[in-house]
Amino acid sequence: MLSWMAWTWPTALVFIGIFSAIGVLILLEIRTPGGDARKGILGLTTTRGDRLFITLLGTSYIFLAWLGLVGMPLWIPLGLAIAWGIFSFWKV
Repeated sequence: MLSWMAWTWPTALVFIGIFSAIGVLILLEIRTPGGDARKGILGLTTTRGDRLFITLLGTSYIFLAWLGLVGMPLWIPLGLAIAWGIFSFWKV
């Protein structure tokens, strides 16, 4: 099924997760329009979509830095990325 682009199942799951998060944001925007903009710890006024983008960007930097400096396994950066996501939606 995924051979047309030489994808692996973990790669497909990452993209499924990203598209699912965007779908959840769409449903939240339909339910409560406006995006509950708030000022976070970085001094930025962000909406839910902005916080998702900051989370995805930070997560990619965490994984790339880990792979460049340490290598495998990727369980520790996964925990760091989850913590960054929680922090981003809570504070940023």
